[in-house]
Amino acid sequence: MTYATQSSETVAPVLGSAIKAGLIAGAVFMAVEMLLVWLVMGMNPFAPPHMIVAIAMGPEVLPGPNLVPGTDPGVIVVAMIIHFVLAVALAFIFKLVAERLKLNGSMLLATGVVFGLLIYAINFYGMTAIFPWFAMARNWISVLAHAVFGLVLAYALMPRASVTVVEERV
Repeated sequence: MTYATQSSETVAPVLGSAIKAGLIAGAVFMAVEMLLVWLVMGMNPFAPPHMIVAIAMGPEVLPGPNLVPGTDPGVIVVAMIIHFVLAVALAFIFKLVAERLKLNGSMLLATGVVFGLLIYAINFYGMTAIFPWFAMARNWISVLAHAVFGLVLAYALMPRASVTVVEERV
């Protein structure tokens, strides 16, 4: 009986590209979410990170009359750690699925958007049983931010065409 094993040479590029893509997509997501919450809703842009950090620190860090979001740098740091760890984990899952399905080009991008929307549905409808404050963010901004996350994630994971330079001798 033979077993197929993945060497560290094949796992490292998968992990490395997932980390890079997750960090990029996570940063774009956070920028879109915070910017739109501020510009469109007129809310404190640090409200979304406070909803994230409440996963680990509890609902007492949620924005409210006694707490102005963004005033505690430690809370924001923990929120960003949680956010980016989740973004990288999701990037790794998406990369494995995309490779398994042999997705590329526009199909990869479309699947990325669907993946982002699936994450939205899980977070804002499934996870509300554990984190009820997520229900407060069921809005088009969260939907858009998750779709953008998936799109950017897929784009960041797209294989780039290799360029071969041929020197012409005269």
